[in-house]
Amino acid sequence: MFEDILGNDNAKRLLTRLVEAKRVPQSLMFTGRSGVGKRLFALELAKAFVCTDRSGQLPCGVCSPCRRASNFTYPKSGDRDAHKEVIFTGHPDVGMVIPYNQTIYIDAVRSLEREANFRPFEARARLFIIDDAEKLSSVKDNAANALLKTLEEPAETTHIILLTSRPLLLLSTIRSRCQSVRFGPISKDKIVRHMTEILEYPSEDAALVAGLSRGSLGNALGTDLDKFRPLRKQLLEVITRCSRRDSFAALLRTSEELTDPKARDDYGESLHILQALIHDTWTLQKKDGGEIVNFDLRQELTDIAASTDGNRLVSWLSEIERLRENLNFNLNRKLATDALFMSMATG
Repeated sequence: MFEDILGNDNAKRLLTRLVEAKRVPQSLMFTGRSGVGKRLFALELAKAFVCTDRSGQLPCGVCSPCRRASNFTYPKSGDRDAHKEVIFTGHPDVGMVIPYNQTIYIDAVRSLEREANFRPFEARARLFIIDDAEKLSSVKDNAANALLKTLEEPAETTHIILLTSRPLLLLSTIRSRCQSVRFGPISKDKIVRHMTEILEYPSEDAALVAGLSRGSLGNALGTDLDKFRPLRKQLLEVITRCSRRDSFAALLRTSEELTDPKARDDYGESLHILQALIHDTWTLQKKDGGEIVNFDLRQELTDIAASTDGNRLVSWLSEIERLRENLNFNLNRKLATDALFMSMATG
């Protein structure tokens, strides 16, 4: 069980023991950063309830119910109404509640409440997954409170798994009703091996995306190096100019390009890349042999490290982190990025 999922061996052992002992809690909360496999684990756990092969350890992964339980298609991004109901996999006893943009609709939670009261159609139990569960608390009609009743009085044949990268945003009453399973980042070595041995990536590309992934296989798989490298070059120029305290006009032009509405989806990733470049520069400055992510830019970053005070680098990282935290609010990204670059260049 879970053999095909990378990393998180402690979670694998815990969930396997619960399945074998037939003591899986009715309410679970899988916590950990995005892309570490929480959804894959939840769907694999669902197979243990639907599998019909009694010849070996559950789940077999090849019977029709197992295959249908993991056959899930996300609704179209613009289909708001589709997100107002439980969205089922190919199996009628395995479904998900998925946020629309930043919102989990109360209609979807009420749909889950209805479905949770039905007995299984085919399986031994029904299993429902709430993806990005922290977004329960983001709506005025308070979908989080609507979920409480279901968690307080669960049907014996229903299991609910909340997936979240930010558990503290959930109501404490919700957290207290769920057994928490923590999922940690996947080691860089494991990601590199997976990328090279299974996906046949060139070793240098695999090492680069693994370093950038922040311990997330999902991030590694989602990194388009053809798109990443030009963006990284642009951000390398930013820290080069800031270190020299010049080219203010060029910095503002770059800010405008990064905050263009067409590049909106890439803005958060741009900040991650900028942080990684600065952190690598700081690591090289310490000269303690620490590993850097952007190893193919070692000479360029070494040059910046030689001409930049370490306190400035630490200050840059702090300012970027503050900007990232403020993204949750109604922030004018252009003004905020202008201010960031000017502060970095003049500080």
